[in-house]
Amino acid sequence: MKWQDRRQSSNVEDRRSARVRRTTIGGGIGGGILIIIVVVILTLCGGGDLSQIFNVGLDSQAASDTYQSTEQEDELARFVSVVLAETEDVWTELFAREGMDYIEPGLVLYTEYVESACGMAGSATGPFYCPADQKVYIDLSFFEELHQRFQAPGDFAIAYVIAHEVGHHVQTLLGIMDDVQYMQSQVSEVEANEYNVRLELQADYFAGVVAHYMERLNLLEEGDLEEALNAASAVGDDRIQKQYQGYVVPDSFTHGTSEQRQRWFFKGFESGSIEDGDTFNTDDL
Repeated sequence: MKWQDRRQSSNVEDRRSARVRRTTIGGGIGGGILIIIVVVILTLCGGGDLSQIFNVGLDSQAASDTYQSTEQEDELARFVSVVLAETEDVWTELFAREGMDYIEPGLVLYTEYVESACGMAGSATGPFYCPADQKVYIDLSFFEELHQRFQAPGDFAIAYVIAHEVGHHVQTLLGIMDDVQYMQSQVSEVEANEYNVRLELQADYFAGVVAHYMERLNLLEEGDLEEALNAASAVGDDRIQKQYQGYVVPDSFTHGTSEQRQRWFFKGFESGSIEDGDTFNTDDL
C-alpha cells in the first residue's frame, strides 16, 4: 500500500507507554490450548462485554518498568494511523451521500493489557471494537501473530484488520449493532451465533468498501488485494477450528467461513456502496 506521506489520523491514542500490571487472571486462562482457543475465537471480534470472556483484574497504576518502542513498531503505528485516516475519509464521504454525519472512532494502541468501556482485555483478545466508547483497540504485536501464526503477511492484511474493526463502528452508527445485540438476547445460542456471523461478514464487506476507494485513489500496490483476501481466509471459523481442534462445528461459528469472509470482502471491494452489504436479509451468506 502506498501510505508514506499520507495524512495520519488525529484520533489515535497511544497508551503503549502506560503499561498496566496484571494481578489476577481467573477462569483458568493462563496458557496452552485454552488460550489458543480464546485467541482464535475472539480475533477480529467486534462488540460485546469483554469482561464476560476474561475474568481479569488489573492494577490501575502503571507498571514500574519503562516501555520502549522499537523503530519498526513506531513505523507500524504510523501506518495504522494512516489507514485509520483513509477509513475516515471514505466513511465521511459515504455518510454525507446519505445525508448523515460520520462520527470518527478513536483508536487505542496498547501493550499487553488495556481498559476499555467494554471491560479489561489482554493482547490475546486481538484487535477489537468497543461500541460503548466507540474505539478500536489494537496491540501492535498482533500483526506479527497475524503474519506468523495465521500465515497472513503484508501491510494490506493489516489494513484489512483495521478496516474490519472500523466496519463495526459503522454498524454502531447505523444502529445495526444495537439491533443485533437485541435480537441475540431473544434467541438460542446457535441462532445468536448466526446473527454474529452476519454481523462479522458485514464488517468484512465494509472493509472491502474501504479498499474499493483506496484502489480508486491508486493507493493499492500489486498483491495488496491478495493480502487482504488471504487474511480474511486465515481468520475463517472453519479454518481456525480445523487447525486448532482438528474438526469443525458449524453451529459454533461466530465470524463465518474462510470462503464467506473472502467473498463478502471482495463484494464490498467491487461495489463500494453501503447498500449492497446487507448480510441480514439474504439466504446466500
